Amino acid sequence: MKRNILKHKSSPVIILLLAVLCYGCQSSMVTQKEEPTLKKIFEDDFYIGAALSGSQINAEDSATTHVIETEFNSITPENVMKWMYIHPEPDSFYFEMSDRFVELGHKNGMNVVGHALVWHSQIAEYMNEVSDSLTMVDYITSHINVIATRYKGKIDTWDVVNEAFNEDGTYRESNFYKVLGPSYLELAFSLAAAADPNAKLIYNDYNLWKPEKRQGVIRMVKQFREKGIKIDGVGIQGHWSVQGPDIAQVRSCIQDFVDADIEIMYTELDLTTLPNPWELVGAEISQNYEGSPYMNPFTDGLPDTMAVKLGERYQDIFELFVEYKENISRVTFWGVNDKQSWLNNWPIENRTNYPLLFDRASKRKLAYDYVAKVKLSETE
Repeated sequence: MKRNILKHKSSPVIILLLAVLCYGCQSSMVTQKEEPTLKKIFEDDFYIGAALSGSQINAEDSATTHVIETEFNSITPENVMKWMYIHPEPDSFYFEMSDRFVELGHKNGMNVVGHALVWHSQIAEYMNEVSDSLTMVDYITSHINVIATRYKGKIDTWDVVNEAFNEDGTYRESNFYKVLGPSYLELAFSLAAAADPNAKLIYNDYNLWKPEKRQGVIRMVKQFREKGIKIDGVGIQGHWSVQGPDIAQVRSCIQDFVDADIEIMYTELDLTTLPNPWELVGAEISQNYEGSPYMNPFTDGLPDTMAVKLGERYQDIFELFVEYKENISRVTFWGVNDKQSWLNNWPIENRTNYPLLFDRASKRKLAYDYVAKVKLSETE
């Protein structure tokens, strides 16, 4: 009688079939294993965010949209909520793009940042023509009440006032300041707190690694607290370079805010890889300079040596951020990819810069790996 080998428990054929099937299952598991992403890598530390352009909010490029949705858990509007775009005339508000931005964040379960309610730059022209205090108060009140009320409960953090200090820690003489003095900051924060009481309210500025400017901001926060004015933290912009500021200076900045019991958010992080004019100060967008081959050296791509320097610099910065993770609640890159970055056109137009973790095609760069290994090396 012919035996049915499929019923024979010790058949070599059965053993071979089982081995092939098991190998196939294991291979499938390996290939389907998800790669770690930034928001997953730092989920126990702080939010990882990006500033989005209008085209990114509209999801015009699928590769970039994929990066936004998989890598980040916080978003900031790069421009669409600034005064000149959202409120260009006293009685005219345009919410189409800001509505889309908020919807994008909520669809993906993200921390949503509103940027920025009051800023002297990228302001509507009529605001620069105001010369009397009553009109200025009315305009600021209308602006904040309408916008903050519209997004009440939908915005997690508001950049209430942006860049109000000089490098020496004194108040910048913007038109807001000329008409109202420093009280315009108190007015802005009080209005925002009343309109959206559950949102975090922060003050945002660059070059806070400089002690004089930093101390000016700390004094303001303490004065607000003494008066009972809500201010939840400070946004520290990180428009730095591969060369500086020194990590020790960044550490000193963080520690001063920690000592003052002020929550920190790194709100605008990018690292220029290009030389800048020696007289350049921080992120003042009115500064522009002539271009030259010396100022635009990497038109054909970032050299390997510079790519490594960029990665090492980012690694040092994130190691410090993780060290202070109890005090830093968010780290936001100012842009998603190199193509989008404002640094291609500032302080010199039409340059090719490489300041972020994703290249012009939204693919991960070497710098991404350096940032990732800050945490991944802990589990190896």
